[in-house]
Amino acid sequence: MGGLRKLTASFVVSGPCGVAIRDRLKHLTPQDEKVLQAVGAHQGTLASGDLKTRCADGLEHSAHTWAARKRELTGVSSSRIAGAITKATHDQWALARRCQAAHIQNLAAGIKTLRHRLSLPLGEPGTRRAAGGYRSKSEWFRKSRRLAALEDRHAATVADWQAGRVRVVRGGKHLLNARHHLTQARLTEDEWRQWWEAERWFLAADGESGKRFGNETIRVTPDGEVSIKLPVPLTHLANTRNGRYTLTARIAFAHRGAEWADRIEANRAVAYRIHLNTERGRWYLTASWQRPAIQTIPLETARARGMIGVDTNADHFAAYHLDQHGNPVGDPHRFGYDLSGTTTHRDAQIRHALTRLINWAVRVGVGAIGIEDLDFTAEKTREKHGGRKRFRQLISGMPTGKLKARLVSMAAEHGLSVVAVDPAYTSLWGAQHWQKPLTTPHRKMSRHDAAGIAIGRRALGHPVRRRTAPPPHDRSDRAGHRTAQAAPGNRAREGTRPPTTDRPPEGPPPNGKRKRGTSASNTVRDAPSTQQRVQDSLMHTG
Repeated sequence: MGGLRKLTASFVVSGPCGVAIRDRLKHLTPQDEKVLQAVGAHQGTLASGDLKTRCADGLEHSAHTWAARKRELTGVSSSRIAGAITKATHDQWALARRCQAAHIQNLAAGIKTLRHRLSLPLGEPGTRRAAGGYRSKSEWFRKSRRLAALEDRHAATVADWQAGRVRVVRGGKHLLNARHHLTQARLTEDEWRQWWEAERWFLAADGESGKRFGNETIRVTPDGEVSIKLPVPLTHLANTRNGRYTLTARIAFAHRGAEWADRIEANRAVAYRIHLNTERGRWYLTASWQRPAIQTIPLETARARGMIGVDTNADHFAAYHLDQHGNPVGDPHRFGYDLSGTTTHRDAQIRHALTRLINWAVRVGVGAIGIEDLDFTAEKTREKHGGRKRFRQLISGMPTGKLKARLVSMAAEHGLSVVAVDPAYTSLWGAQHWQKPLTTPHRKMSRHDAAGIAIGRRALGHPVRRRTAPPPHDRSDRAGHRTAQAAPGNRAREGTRPPTTDRPPEGPPPNGKRKRGTSASNTVRDAPSTQQRVQDSLMHTG
């Protein structure tokens, strides 16, 4: 046990702090689409120029330069549009800055691994915690060249970080690169150009509490009427007073429509964004707002009604229902999904699998779902698993961060909490202690199903093992099985059991003698422990 790492404590994941809903803008007239395109293109040009200015400022940015940029934008749009553009610019610059820091960290990890492996003799075997030496001189030479390339790249990135330089592409780097690979992207040049321009439009407005229906720039009334405050150069396109254009489309949010209506009728802030899906030729409106911070429930409260332990895999969730004592209930459940294809397809697959999981959790009546607190950022580097390409693709394709965020958001709507646990040894110990005992002719247990039990027990505060470890040899029962369930808390040694006799508990033996005489021990025993064995009345004994 000395080589095992210390496990981190389980915790209840904080609930969602924001809401976003979307509806399609149907039955738009050609004039409506023309106005939306003109407004989006005009404000997109302003947003591109503002982002260029912000990137040029770098670390010299201050409140004074921010105010100067906003005043400049106000003259060609409006104060609210200028505020929305500058805020989006700062968010985009900050995101690029965080990605740059993560890239530096990733490069440093790769350089450290390469230096370690290059310092080892050829063919040196690795350990569970560190990779070994390279297999041949040819591989050693190639990796030495890669080390030099990573060191140069790391030095350049650190210099950019210290100077405050970031590289941002409005519209997305992947879409920009698709221009050079139109055949692989299955796009024509005109289709790519339309998509590129649509992604660079800016048709968004932040909400403002106290204003009419929570937003003055893009206003949506309770009956679904959508109107836009036009920028100054485009006021000649207005079809209503005060420089506004009202669309012929009406919206009706099917999801959270009542909650949205309550907010706008109380004039509470709601942010809106209008965007075009060029592949389908459809316009959409997204409404979003913030929620007040909700205090998470105590961990003991989340454990009170049992737990659903979920093991996340590349193609399915393996889930098991456990009662509050840590006993498995019923049969394992598996919720499959397919992560191949487009991002939209993968998101839909994850959403459908989580929906089935949450509906099942509601039916069985638990109060929480236990998941592993996974983060493969350091484990999917090319240098650590260079010869295991399929394994790197496997762990890179698992949506760990997005999965947790989506699960927390969806579970909160059904009154369920999410408990995150340390993922260490769950598959190993689950298979060791639970896979074989629960396998029957009518129940097939996989390693992933057993890992779900281990995750659920850890979330409940129980150890993974079913029983306490048997004592060493020559301590009464010769390494026999314990009949006491392992209790929550720190492990400690126990006292020896009384010798087995054929007499009743309080009566003398039939012949006045024991069946087996005791022999003197050749070893010196410690004093018996005062710790009591814990026997759970609902212990699983299968």
